[in-house]
Amino acid sequence: MCIFICFISFFSPPFISPFSPMYLYLSFFLLTICFSSALLQDGSRAGRERKKTVSFSSSLSERKISSAADCIHSMVEGSELRKVRPNSRVYQRYYLLDAGLQALCWEPSKKESDKARISLPSIREVRTGRNTETFRTSGVYDQISEDCAFSIIYGETYESLDLVANSAEVANIWVTGLRYLMQYGKHALDIIASSQDSLRLSWLEQLFSSAVESDREVDVEEGINLQSAIRLIQSVNPGVSSSKVEHRFKELQRVRERTSVAKQDFIEVFHDFCTRPEIYFLLVQFSSNKEFLDTKDLMRFLEAEQGMLQVGSLCTHETSLRLIQSHEPSEEGRQHGCLSLDGFTSYLTSAECHLFDRDHSTVCQDMRQPLSHYYINSSHNTYLIEDQFRGPSDISGYIRALKMGCRCVEVDVWDGPDDEPVVCTGHTLTSPLSLRCVLEAIGRFAFVASEYPLILCIENHCSLQQQEVLLQHLLRILGDRLYTATPDEAESYLPSPHALRGQILLKGKKLPLDWEGEQGEVSEEDEGAEMSVTQQCNPPPPPPKRFQLLKELSDLVTLCHSIRFIDFPTSSKNQKPWELCSINESLAVCLAGESPGDFVNHNKHFLSRVYPSPMRIDSSNMNPQDLWKCGCQIVAMNYQTAGLMMDLNTAWFRQNGNCGYVLRPAIMRQEVSYFSADTRDTVPGVSPQLLHIKVISGQNLPRPRGSGAKGDVVDPYVYVEIHGIPADCTERRTRTVTQNGDNPIFDESFEFQINLPELAMVRFVVLDDDFIGDEFIGQYTIPLECLQPGYRYVPLQTLTGEDLPYSRLFVHVALTNRRGGGKPHKRGLSVRKARKGRNYTALRDLGVRAVDEVFKMAAAPLREATDLRENMQVRQTVFRELCGLSAVANLMQCVLALRTRALGPDGTPLLLFELRDHYPTLEPQGPLPDVLRRVVSTYEMVSVVGQLSAVMELSDGIYDRILHIQTTGVCFHEKLQSLAVKEGLKGRKVSRALESFSWNITILKGQADLLKHAKAEVQENMKQVHYAALTGNLIKESPGGGRARPQSRRGQEATTSQDRPTTAGGGHVFM
Repeated sequence: MCIFICFISFFSPPFISPFSPMYLYLSFFLLTICFSSALLQDGSRAGRERKKTVSFSSSLSERKISSAADCIHSMVEGSELRKVRPNSRVYQRYYLLDAGLQALCWEPSKKESDKARISLPSIREVRTGRNTETFRTSGVYDQISEDCAFSIIYGETYESLDLVANSAEVANIWVTGLRYLMQYGKHALDIIASSQDSLRLSWLEQLFSSAVESDREVDVEEGINLQSAIRLIQSVNPGVSSSKVEHRFKELQRVRERTSVAKQDFIEVFHDFCTRPEIYFLLVQFSSNKEFLDTKDLMRFLEAEQGMLQVGSLCTHETSLRLIQSHEPSEEGRQHGCLSLDGFTSYLTSAECHLFDRDHSTVCQDMRQPLSHYYINSSHNTYLIEDQFRGPSDISGYIRALKMGCRCVEVDVWDGPDDEPVVCTGHTLTSPLSLRCVLEAIGRFAFVASEYPLILCIENHCSLQQQEVLLQHLLRILGDRLYTATPDEAESYLPSPHALRGQILLKGKKLPLDWEGEQGEVSEEDEGAEMSVTQQCNPPPPPPKRFQLLKELSDLVTLCHSIRFIDFPTSSKNQKPWELCSINESLAVCLAGESPGDFVNHNKHFLSRVYPSPMRIDSSNMNPQDLWKCGCQIVAMNYQTAGLMMDLNTAWFRQNGNCGYVLRPAIMRQEVSYFSADTRDTVPGVSPQLLHIKVISGQNLPRPRGSGAKGDVVDPYVYVEIHGIPADCTERRTRTVTQNGDNPIFDESFEFQINLPELAMVRFVVLDDDFIGDEFIGQYTIPLECLQPGYRYVPLQTLTGEDLPYSRLFVHVALTNRRGGGKPHKRGLSVRKARKGRNYTALRDLGVRAVDEVFKMAAAPLREATDLRENMQVRQTVFRELCGLSAVANLMQCVLALRTRALGPDGTPLLLFELRDHYPTLEPQGPLPDVLRRVVSTYEMVSVVGQLSAVMELSDGIYDRILHIQTTGVCFHEKLQSLAVKEGLKGRKVSRALESFSWNITILKGQADLLKHAKAEVQENMKQVHYAALTGNLIKESPGGGRARPQSRRGQEATTSQDRPTTAGGGHVFM
């Protein structure tokens, strides 16, 4: 065989590129002869030297996979795969395509050689993942990677051959190659020869010719100079290292004895540095011809994967054309409405495929809630740019924080020389700043990043004389922007951020409202003096220091009157909405541990500011989520210190247009609700979500800063971290890809249960694996609410938050409800069986007869609501499994996956949807095999559609009953304590009754909301089925009145390429 390949290479004319259709066709022709000869001589492949298998840390071949020809070539050579049997036994076998590309064979096997094979025409479907009954019931299910598993469904009885590859890349090659052969059959080689990379080659030839014309230093016949070639490569892939490209070109020049870069050299190097196999494998899942995407293919991708479900009703064709015109590099592709591999790569790395939802780039939350209902971006000792004890002070600290959207800055004012107050930290060696300069910087940049109110924390240590100067500077520099209106004592809450736009609120000490003198005595705030004080949860109050406060300065403090925190009962009894407590980190963490529920309830009405422990002399940061989960609105951060904690803070406030305000979770805002900050289980009234993340690849990962031991070599791996309430905090890591920072392929999937989605964040961290100590490469942190579903890129950032140019991860993201997860075979297929093990949410007894009688009325509607939602989810789960899809799939993907499987021998669909009814029905068009009968019976009115219609018809009535009980229960809120006392409850029993009351109200509200969401989900599901039936041409009657067109499974490329489903060959839409 080697002789033949050498023969081709030696005798091929110079105009035949090794990547040209003719070259590939000749290669396959001679390979066929070679393999036929070997089989004739030996009769089997026994005794033949085995090919090297693919390990996790090695690539399949030196040449990147970017075409069906590459896949088929690899399949002809063969791979070692593991076969999983129904009895959970696993067998290692060597699989390959036979010489004529007509059958799949394997060895060794106890079967006779003619039986250890599956003919390609008998293959019904190639299914990815662990999505057959054999996999689901296997005892090794949890040990098998979803990304390495695939199944071949074949024969009249739909038998399955369940295989596991050594890597996701090998699995992708087999799935892609088999689907291609299923689609084109014996014509596969002809199709490859006629269409191989035609768009890319024509574009590259045009690109090269343009470079030749502009490069006058080199003769046209010779090619272009080296630097021009490098610039051409970098114009397509800007992140690639110029030194690596130059080295590759020089290798070719040395081997081929050239002084310039010829077209063949340029195309070969372009393929090496600008081809991403993982994107090719994605493209072929949706491509009708496996080489490019037309407008219909792109539409299916946008709808099924990227979550653009409204595209179908909003000029899909025009949307697809717009994307093609924007991203397709070749003129030919733009003219014919085709998106090549390079165009698809351009789209997937564009702003439209950013992981961050662009809707959150502007203010997208309700800004008319009370101020206490928001988290507020806050800075601690803003003037410091290094440590807390000796570090220098600088105006840039304020400018940087305000530009980053900070809405609460700190100004510690002390007496300065020449009767001019200064800003610094007392009792330390930090350098002072002029107060006037600080206020001028604040005045200039206060509303550059956000129009919403800025809180100015004034820690006043000045004498009366310099307080006069402080007052004058405030009035002169900040002027009308200072909010000085007296709060309305009749109001229970603070004004909203919307009502306070453009205003600066002073936080500080204040004299009583009825004070008549020009000055008065108040207690002093001095956070710097706490350096050596150990905080306890119930500290004995030391005698507070007192100082004289100017009355006019006191009058400027209105909505943020700083008071001392004593305990929660005292605050509940005496604190006013406009009074604010500043709490040391150590005390706050202690309170969060001992009284998490009380802390949350306290913050429903009052602002709480938490500042770092004075022991953090190095300006390190506390974890803001430890305090956010308690509802603390103002968590002061040391902006000058980069790292995980600042990453969390910066990312968190990015979700609302970076305006500095983020609405807290509803369960923390509702007047009557139950939430404990230290919960390690599901949250009452909140439906858990399953987050599915597949880390596919990385691009242009740089060497860690300061790392020189390994030269330019990078061995990257990725951590995916979840940050939120304790029940959600976890992390998972990928394998290490050795010596590849340019385009490492990870292909690993993770699943996380998120119990409080509104407070969760996802952080991607890329590290360099080193035996001495793993080094940081980059990170990206994002709130769960901002994730876009589908295939997305993740831009990596440095430790200090700057973007790493062209460095990114490529991932797939999906969010499903909790019912969609878990080990599939453990979920019962029967609704009746599922009910037996179903956990129904129970309300608690208070011991107050009148209230308990009301809550007892909720037992029946709560049970009905749970059954209604769970039955719907169970049926959808079963339907997904019968369609051969994982829990991540939606109904649109299920219908598209059915399309090829539901074709009869003559190409006529065996199943069609009737869309005239309100709920699309699935109707057989003749005798069905058993597997399709199960699909129909699962979908028909007694199951999927039946459950969906039940939700639509019954949910409103149940919702109204639950809401009525909740409203009746809330009426007892004001008088609950007196009712409990009348019932004879005392002490902790009263507290327990109040807690149980909040629990019950939260459950009722949550269950009502879940029912409302279930109805919305049903409406969305019906849209998906409708769109998928139209897209897949599975409607009983077309819009013009005719029946669906018969379509052949094979060979009708000319007439059917535009109408083939996204899953040609029967596979589903996920890798």
